[in-house]
Amino acid sequence: MKRIAASVFRHMETSLYLPVKGFLEKAGYIVKGEVGGCDIVGLSIDDPPVVVICELKLSFNLELILQAVDRAAVSDEVWIAARVSAKGKGREADKRYRDLCRRLGIGMLGISDAGDVGIIVGSVSPMPRSNPKRRSKLMREHQRRRGDPALGGSTRAPVMTAYRQQALGCAAALASGPLRVREIRSSVPDAGKILLSNVYGWFERLDRGVYGLTDAGREALQRWPQPDCRQINSQPGLTLAQQ
Repeated sequence: MKRIAASVFRHMETSLYLPVKGFLEKAGYIVKGEVGGCDIVGLSIDDPPVVVICELKLSFNLELILQAVDRAAVSDEVWIAARVSAKGKGREADKRYRDLCRRLGIGMLGISDAGDVGIIVGSVSPMPRSNPKRRSKLMREHQRRRGDPALGGSTRAPVMTAYRQQALGCAAALASGPLRVREIRSSVPDAGKILLSNVYGWFERLDRGVYGLTDAGREALQRWPQPDCRQINSQPGLTLAQQ
């Protein structure tokens, strides 16, 4: 069974995430998965930060290039990554495919079965950015998200966004009983907006400024266990969500 599970995992895009994440972190980027619809987003520590985006596929194809062209509008560097063919028959071996990536400024990363990452084509990003508003939104989501709770390449699981993390923070605060909004704001600054909008149906208004947890909220805490809400602000690197 373990061999079968390992084989299945190798045939999932998420299996490529950690090798590429490690590659970009060694280059000095803070890397998170599934940010703003992108498989991988890395930000440098510079001000303003350099934005690097990488899209993952199990093999190189035209769809991967089309995704990269779209991401180029909001990034300084854009890469595509895929598992390289052990028989040397993948698109990475096609000079026309590599030349197209070069002309578009798209970098290519090849990942071996052992998880080694190699540069096939470097990213030069000749295309100008054309969507600063979308870029700013992407950077905000990356910076607000605590830790790296989502594997890049995930398609079926709900994405652990910064908003969902804050909503879970509210739910954790309410787990022991109803509270006033001002009592929750110390750990979740946007608590008022989150409780009022109640996007996930996790909260119920019991009185003016007083909220409790619904059954759906308790189920969410079982799915994504949270640390003690009093620790959230005292530990900046703490991950709010665990998948």
